[in-house]
Amino acid sequence: MTDAQKTAEDSTLRTPGDATEDPRPAPVPLLEPREGIPPVTATDEDLAQVVAAFAAGSGPVAVDAERASGYRYGQRAYLVQLRREGAGSVLIDPVACPDLSALGAAIADAEWVLHAATQDLPCLRDIGMLPASLFDTELAGRLAGFARVGLGAMVENVLGYALEKGHSAVDWSTRPLPEPWLRYAALDVELLVDLRDALEEELDRQGKLDWARQEFAAIAAAPPAPPRKDPWRRTSGMHKVRRRRQMAVVRELWTARDRVAQKRDVSPGKVLGDAAIVEAALNLPPNAHALAALPGFGHRMGRRQLEQWQAAIDRARTLPESELPQPGQPLNGPPPPRAWADKDPAAAARLTAARTAVTTLAEELNLPQENLITPDTVRRVCWEPPEATKPAVAEALAGYGARPWQVELVTPLLVEALSTASAG
Repeated sequence: MTDAQKTAEDSTLRTPGDATEDPRPAPVPLLEPREGIPPVTATDEDLAQVVAAFAAGSGPVAVDAERASGYRYGQRAYLVQLRREGAGSVLIDPVACPDLSALGAAIADAEWVLHAATQDLPCLRDIGMLPASLFDTELAGRLAGFARVGLGAMVENVLGYALEKGHSAVDWSTRPLPEPWLRYAALDVELLVDLRDALEEELDRQGKLDWARQEFAAIAAAPPAPPRKDPWRRTSGMHKVRRRRQMAVVRELWTARDRVAQKRDVSPGKVLGDAAIVEAALNLPPNAHALAALPGFGHRMGRRQLEQWQAAIDRARTLPESELPQPGQPLNGPPPPRAWADKDPAAAARLTAARTAVTTLAEELNLPQENLITPDTVRRVCWEPPEATKPAVAEALAGYGARPWQVELVTPLLVEALSTASAG
C-alpha cells in the first residue's frame, strides 16, 4: 500500500453533496516525488532503457503531457510524464525523442490513467502513443458528482494531498526546463494511479462504474477530430462583424496570421490579437497609415508588418461579391434553440419538456447534465423526432453516439417528453 493509499484509507472520502463539516485534517503538501525528480530522457539510448523498464513494470500506467498553449503554434507535446509500478516515474523530452511508438507499444496492453484524457490524447497520438484502454480521473470525478474536478482538487479531496499547481501555464517549450517545473511535472503523475483506484471504488459504490467504463472505452476508440470548417469564424468578437465584406477581412487576416504563426512557431495570438482583426474588419482602413491608428496595430508594430496586414485587408476589399463569405456557418443540425419558438413551436415544446426531464434525472443521479446526455443530442432528437417509442428513440440516441448506459436512462424520458409535447 502506498503512502497516498494509507492517507486515503485513514480519511473519509467526502462524497458529492455531503454538507456536513469536513472532519478530515488539512491536506498534506506533496513537495517531492517519492524517488526524487527523474532526469529528462532526451536520447535514444535513455529512451530504450525507459521502454524496457515500462515493459517490465506492472499495473496501470499514469500518463500526462505538457504543451505550450499560448506560446507555440499548435498543440504538440513538449514534455511527457509516465509512472508505473516497478518502473517509477520518467520525464521524456518529445522534441529530442519525437517518436515514442516503441514506448506506446511496450505499454499497449496496460490501462493508461490520464486526467482530462481528451486534452492530452491528440498530442500523444502525434508522437506515436495511443492507449487501447484508459481511465480518465477527471471524467470519473464528474460521474461521481464531484463539484471540482481539476487534478489538484481531486487529489486533495480524495487522497488528502495538496499539489502545487503554479506551473500549469508556463512555456513548456523552454529548454532547459527549470527544476521546479520538472518537479511539478513529476508530481502530476505521482498519485494518478492512487487517485484512479480510489475513484473506481467510489464509482462502484455509487453503481456508476459500468457507466464510466463505457465512457472510457468511447474515448479510447474515438478517431482524431476532423479539421474545423472555417476556423476563422471562431475569432473572438466575431459577433460584431455582420457585413460580408467585413467577414472577408476577418478571413484574410486570420489566414495571413495563421501562416505567419506557423512559420514562426508561435501562438497566433502573439502575432496579432483577435480584437485587432475585428477592429480592422469593422473599420476597413484604406491604407497602412489608417491601419496603424487602430487598436492592436500600434506604434510598436513595424511598417513591414503593417503593410502585410494591409495587403490582407486589400485582398478582401477587392474580392468579387460571389467570393465573399456567407453570413453564419452552414448548419449541420438544428438551429439555435432561441429560434425554435418562431420556426417550430412544437419542437420548442418538445425541447422544453426534454430538458426539464433530463435536468431532473441528472440532479437525482448527482452528475452533470451534459454527462448524462449531450445537449446537442437532445436538440437533434427534439428537432427531428423519431416515433415516440422506446425502440425508435433508443435507436436515434445510439445513432448520435450515446453510450448504452445513457440510452437506457434517457430513452424513457425522451419518449415521455415527445409524447406529452405532441399531445399538448
